[in-house]
Amino acid sequence: MDSLEPQGKESAEEKDNKTEDVIKTDGEASTGDSETTTEQLDVSAQDPDRPESESTQQQQQQQQQQEAGMPHFYPPLDLLEVIAEGPHQAEEEKPGKEAGEDNEEEDKKGKEAQEKIPEDFYYEYEDICSKPFVSPDSEIPSNLLHLTHSFGYDCTKRANLQLLDDCSLMFAAGNLVVILDIKTKSQKYLRSSSSGRGIGTLMVHPSKKYFVVAENGVKPNIIIYEYPSLRPYRILRGGTEKAYSFVDFNSSGTLLASVGSSPDFMLTVWDWKQEKVMLRSKAFSQDVFRVTFSSDNEGQLTTSGAGHIKFWKMARTFTGLKLQGMLGRFGKTALTDIEGYVELPDGKVVSGSEWGNMLLWDGGLIKVEICRKGGKPCHSGPIHQFVLDEGELITIGADGGIRVWDFEGIDAADSVDDSGLFEIEPMNEMVVDKNVNLYSMVKSCDPDSVIWFAQDANGGIWKLDLSFSNITQDPECLFSFHSGKIQGMDVSLTTHLMATTALDRSVRISDFIAKKDLTDIRFKQGGTTLTWAPRVVNPKGGLIAVGFEDGVVRILEIYSPKGLTLVAGRTNIGDAEIRLKQAFKPHTAPVTAIAYERNGEMMATGSTDNTVFFFTVGDNYEPIGFVRVPGPVQALEWSPASYEKNTLLILCLNGHVVEVQAPDPEKQITDVTFEIQNIYCRHFHFCSIKSKIKRNAEIERRQKVKAQMLKEKEAMLKRKRDLGLEITEEELQEEPEVEEEELPVLYIPEKPSPIYCGFYSGPGEFWLSLGDYDSGFLYHCSFSEQQDPEIDPSKRQDQPFGFIPIQDSENDAIRSMRFSFNGQLLLCGMQSGKVRVYTVQTNDPNLSSMQGFWVLSVHDNQYGHIQNIRSSYDDQFVLTSGEDGNIFVFSLLPQEDISKAIENRRAKVPSPRINLEKEKAADDIVDPNAYSIETAKQKTEMDKMLKEAEEKKASKRKKLIELQNDFKQLLLKNKKLPEHVRLDRAEFELDPRIREETERQTAQRIRLVRKELAWEQEKCRIGLAKLQARFWDSLECDTVMVSAFESEHKVSTYRLLALSKKYHTLQQRIGKKGPEGNDRRKSKAGEFWKDASKDAVDDVDQGDGLKKEGLLQKPGVQTKLGNRQAEKLKINFEKAEKAKAKVEKRKREWEQLYARKPDENYEDPMDVMAIKEAREHMGDFKLKTAKDFTVPEHQRINTEKKRVQLVILEKQCPDFFQRKRQRRRGNTPQRHCSGISKSFPPKQNRPIRESRGLEDSAGDWKNRGKNGT
Repeated sequence: MDSLEPQGKESAEEKDNKTEDVIKTDGEASTGDSETTTEQLDVSAQDPDRPESESTQQQQQQQQQQEAGMPHFYPPLDLLEVIAEGPHQAEEEKPGKEAGEDNEEEDKKGKEAQEKIPEDFYYEYEDICSKPFVSPDSEIPSNLLHLTHSFGYDCTKRANLQLLDDCSLMFAAGNLVVILDIKTKSQKYLRSSSSGRGIGTLMVHPSKKYFVVAENGVKPNIIIYEYPSLRPYRILRGGTEKAYSFVDFNSSGTLLASVGSSPDFMLTVWDWKQEKVMLRSKAFSQDVFRVTFSSDNEGQLTTSGAGHIKFWKMARTFTGLKLQGMLGRFGKTALTDIEGYVELPDGKVVSGSEWGNMLLWDGGLIKVEICRKGGKPCHSGPIHQFVLDEGELITIGADGGIRVWDFEGIDAADSVDDSGLFEIEPMNEMVVDKNVNLYSMVKSCDPDSVIWFAQDANGGIWKLDLSFSNITQDPECLFSFHSGKIQGMDVSLTTHLMATTALDRSVRISDFIAKKDLTDIRFKQGGTTLTWAPRVVNPKGGLIAVGFEDGVVRILEIYSPKGLTLVAGRTNIGDAEIRLKQAFKPHTAPVTAIAYERNGEMMATGSTDNTVFFFTVGDNYEPIGFVRVPGPVQALEWSPASYEKNTLLILCLNGHVVEVQAPDPEKQITDVTFEIQNIYCRHFHFCSIKSKIKRNAEIERRQKVKAQMLKEKEAMLKRKRDLGLEITEEELQEEPEVEEEELPVLYIPEKPSPIYCGFYSGPGEFWLSLGDYDSGFLYHCSFSEQQDPEIDPSKRQDQPFGFIPIQDSENDAIRSMRFSFNGQLLLCGMQSGKVRVYTVQTNDPNLSSMQGFWVLSVHDNQYGHIQNIRSSYDDQFVLTSGEDGNIFVFSLLPQEDISKAIENRRAKVPSPRINLEKEKAADDIVDPNAYSIETAKQKTEMDKMLKEAEEKKASKRKKLIELQNDFKQLLLKNKKLPEHVRLDRAEFELDPRIREETERQTAQRIRLVRKELAWEQEKCRIGLAKLQARFWDSLECDTVMVSAFESEHKVSTYRLLALSKKYHTLQQRIGKKGPEGNDRRKSKAGEFWKDASKDAVDDVDQGDGLKKEGLLQKPGVQTKLGNRQAEKLKINFEKAEKAKAKVEKRKREWEQLYARKPDENYEDPMDVMAIKEAREHMGDFKLKTAKDFTVPEHQRINTEKKRVQLVILEKQCPDFFQRKRQRRRGNTPQRHCSGISKSFPPKQNRPIRESRGLEDSAGDWKNRGKNGT
């Protein structure tokens, strides 16, 4: 790009002088991420101590910037007095300067004043915007495609909605900035700069005269445009490494703050009119979502992002201006991502949280967490934005709600208990609509207006009236788009209609020649693929097949409702309508591909469940069957009509390609299952050859180098012979072989590269485009003749037999390929969001004519992978859809013919079928867990088998019951016979061996079952033993509760742990050593435990006393804030009077206290006598701090003494806690365990600890005076 000159040309010498006198900057970005980071940028004259290499490096860098179009202006920072004075004063106060240095500094300051960028300087848009790239010698016109309309909106990008004036909205779409007219719905476009790779964020100047476009890419730029002329005004360079995440102006519009994304997360403050970096520092080590200036103090900034919020200030130091940051501490509050916040006038900050509550920050700490009454969150989900407007605090959240809060109540909020919560109700609230996720909101340009425009992350732009009065208008959705990735897109084969679907559960029909959306329909699940039925299926072109993420395929009809019979009460007749014709569920996972057979008699659907299902096409789609494939299905391609065999090419994501012959519907047997058996198929498992290609290319390059050297040597010898010069033997000798570098290693990735797209090139041959390691080539493949069905397809290693390198796409795979209808253009959608068009000859399946290409970056280069690219039925338009949610329409006509071609034209919507309005609506599949076709079939067969088995069991049981009844009748008849004729019971047994054999078989089966369950039985036994040892054997007594029948009284025991085995072992060891040592150690441990027990009981009594006196307040105290101003003033006045009285009272108490304060030299006579007596009568005791102090024998501690203390403590702990529980119930026993009863004095004699007041403090003064301290 050529450098731009300002108005008023300069000579080359002046340019060179300015190049040499560029102002250098000393500051480097802080790489650490501590609580406080500082950054200073020296804006004074060049440092004389700087190394020459550094200065030379900066001059070279500046020269490169000039060649790239950067103007020759590097002004001083004189917009803010505090900023301009800091560095210059520091430089002036620097000691040891001589007169020559002062004069030199003055000269540089004068040059700086001359180097200011003039106010009327502008760049040329055509010089900085990105343009298509055309391969050399391709004869492809640079204006091959012209953008005509954008149907998408990246609604999930933060702050991607800005208001330029009352009629114009602005948002980013891929590599474009779209300016949308609200009234006419027309669009204007600005392309990103040539160095940009997408739009990072947008922002409008407070005066609405400028707007900022911060880009993505390597060393991206920030471009400031003037509005409404749309001329580039300033370009800011070098603010971050890869992308900008947010920018913001200060309230006066003189400064601009920007923050970058990974990897540097750089915070930069700009003097944007002079294109100068003022301050710079690393903002954080994780994603930073937002940066803003304080509206009341322009020297303060705030940043927030993933798990953090940080408070910054521009501070003047003796070395100049610095940027200092303080990281907010969450304390007891859970760590949360902070999307939105607002700075209050008094320096506090209110931020949101992931769970919907507000956090009030003061001094880098959370002062209080704000919620609604009853602990309900302020919003159901994250709070994305805060707005301080006319003394009211407005919040917008992911729940689609807008709530207005009392600013004074929020500012003065404080917690009344240990919960740290402050409860408050909003003054007004509005819920825009269900399924609305508000991301950002901008106010109308009129200061008195109450109209706002909101960005909906679910694909809408809303117009909101926030007057909250009786005449408030309902929210109005101005524009509606897809939300998120565009999963499926196709065009009609008869008219200029486009159908799209996405995971937002909608299917949309658009007229891309009239630039308008016609209709849409929503379902319970998101769409994943879409195909427009060919003419042989529906001659009117009004049928589409849509696949969804729950495995359902829906056949939808598009028709014009104007052709239907008029029905009474029918209103709002649109241009088109969508009707569900049929719904069926062939898969259990998302449907990824749908393809119609060449004759329109069959349809195939593929899914990530590794199956491909076939259907017959007609008025109703009937299932034929399905085949299993070795991977998730990526694409389906039927063989052209010119091929002898009708086959389906199945591309799997994991590198497998399968060719299946079209099944015959009449030969399929679907009584048991829909799986097609013994179908002819061929497999291809891609094996990478990219490393082999690179190796061969390197060998060829080396051979060319050697041949060139040999040719040059022969030419040199020939010249010498022609000139008659003598040729030496050294020249005739062959050059010694130089040791060459090793050739590239042959490499095959462990994980197969994914297959993105492909198509037939001939019978059994096809082209493939792969991603990851194998990107950068188109591979020509064919099926091997050796197809053994018994070999696992994953064990195959098939290599392509040809390839075509794709220029400049080493890491940029082709995601989608489609030929134009005339076959002269090959349209490619790239992973980087670029559109690439190749010119090819018709009927060239081998792509031998694929040479020249045209490429343009359209979608977002980071996440805007082009999923679908199509050409219209008349080859006049090219349409693309990407994962960034954008849909672009390009015209292949010349620019001057576009307006004539599309003027007053509309796509023709198919007319409805006859008697369509009389047909019953098709049944839809709403339940995502509904059975698939195969599962339902298997379920039916299983139910049939179970029914037959149950019927067989029932017949057997019936026969057994009949035999039992007959036997019982025989026994009764036998009983009635005379005794001498009566048969014995054993005589009814025909053969005892039958009974014995039955008992033996039963016993054998029992033993077999016990053997099978032996391991499980032992496992359960061991587990039960462990549970008993862990939870039952360790208990002395478990909790048992007895409840009364006629009252609510309950009596419960306490869970008491038994003494451990270690205790009993230690007790036995101690008992063997004699009673004397035990008594001595017991007394010491008893005294220790006595003191500890006394303190514990005193703490319990103190808590009881405080509860009785009401000194402990119960949580849940709520503060009620009135809405009327009079009540607020009255309450505030009463509070002020009470506070004033309290201060006066405390002041009098302090005066009385200081009046009783004794003299500093006063000594208590009793203390003086005691000290004198001690000096006269007491011995000389060594302090423990003395060097000659030795511990007496009876006070020395060893392991045995400590073990004794542990045993005593372990024995006394259960009794102590049992007594403590009884005290809480008011049932204190009269006698206690030994060792503890002596530690607790009677309750009435124990002192109660009270809060110390001024009287206690006065007593302390007296005692200290007596002691002489």
